[in-house]
Amino acid sequence: MFYLSEIDHTMRVPPSLLNLPLNEAIQGELERLFLDKVIANLGLVVSVYDIKSIDGGFVFPSDGASTYTVKFRLVVFRPFVGEVISAKLSESTINGLRLSLGFFDDIYVPVHLMPNPCHFEADAVNKNQVAWIWEYQEENYPIEAVDEIRFRVNNISYPPIPIEADKESHRFAPMVITGSLDADGLGPVSWWV
Repeated sequence: MFYLSEIDHTMRVPPSLLNLPLNEAIQGELERLFLDKVIANLGLVVSVYDIKSIDGGFVFPSDGASTYTVKFRLVVFRPFVGEVISAKLSESTINGLRLSLGFFDDIYVPVHLMPNPCHFEADAVNKNQVAWIWEYQEENYPIEAVDEIRFRVNNISYPPIPIEADKESHRFAPMVITGSLDADGLGPVSWWV
């Protein structure tokens, strides 16, 4: 789920940071550049782990900043396909579920990866949402907002950045995890205890 990834990056350190110790200035700039950002095919950057090396310190003509080549390691969130993770229900619609880990909210369970057979009913509390119910041996097992939900990672995708956005479109998600609940032990933990 979490990996250490080594990166080489050429970066500019602005003159306003040159009064700080070099490691501290570069650490701050790396955090500003990478923290809480998704790097395609790598994952969501959670932390700058350490700095391995700093080379350079060149000042280019007509630029007051120093440019360094930095080798460093990042802690990234990138689950693997098949991994089982626990999350909280964020949204329940006719298209499926949206789950949240607290620090990452773009986890979707589409209808075709829900437990089979299941159906949805209108949510009495929230009119914009539905309540999904798994039917098993003539009993109904609802998926409720208070439940901890275990899902299996089915796919991780890094959609291309849209050039233009419609007014009605949802916010852009640079990393999307598709999960499934269609196996034993998956779904709300309360189903299995």
